Amino acid sequence: MRFFWLTVFLLGSAYYAYAENDHIRINQQNAPAIVAINAVKEDASTFTGTGFVLTADGLIATSRHVVEHTLYMNITFSNGSVSGQAVPVAAAGNVDLALLKIEAKNLPTVHVADSSYVRPGESITVIGNPRRLQNTVTSGLISQVRQKADGIIWHQISAPISPSSSGSPVFNKNGEVISVAFASYPGENNQNLNFAVPSNYLLELVRKAGYTLPDPLKNPDQVNAPEHPLINHIRKSWSIITGWFH
Repeated sequence: MRFFWLTVFLLGSAYYAYAENDHIRINQQNAPAIVAINAVKEDASTFTGTGFVLTADGLIATSRHVVEHTLYMNITFSNGSVSGQAVPVAAAGNVDLALLKIEAKNLPTVHVADSSYVRPGESITVIGNPRRLQNTVTSGLISQVRQKADGIIWHQISAPISPSSSGSPVFNKNGEVISVAFASYPGENNQNLNFAVPSNYLLELVRKAGYTLPDPLKNPDQVNAPEHPLINHIRKSWSIITGWFH
């Protein structure tokens, strides 16, 4: 009986230790690919949004409203370096998504997943630039997957979203982009009612624009998917436990 409860305790500890570090791991893997988009609008006002690098040669995803009615844009990276001019290359007509291009090479990138398998209750990590506070990490859940009357799907998310967060990537537990944050439900009494565009719309936009990304896993639970690091954590704990009884 003591062996049983010791096993439960150690395996549980391994699970919670890893779950707590998910957001740290995801940030460390992806923060270099998250950028601030600095825009000068046609009315001479300035605007900052968030984007993320899709290809090593400078293709960047963001929200469409970030790039609309702009005279000039450039990119600030997490290390403080600033790009030359960023040029819009594509925008979705049905959802709030756009693509920018800068002249670059060997940039860090994110991996975009198939959003068909996203489910309410999933844990998420969001990295963005709320109020121009670059590379802010927040967490939450997929609160719901909602289909509008016109058939468009949105992800309702509980992670905090603020001005300048538009275009922030929403990551799943594997550190893959599953949607792009773009709006909050208006009203001062509303809390964490935020929305994101599923990544499949982004993949479609990238294809239509003539660019190529690595193919996402069609099912994140498929047998050939990379082993989740938590499994290694549990295996190590189990080895320690069984070693005590030899």
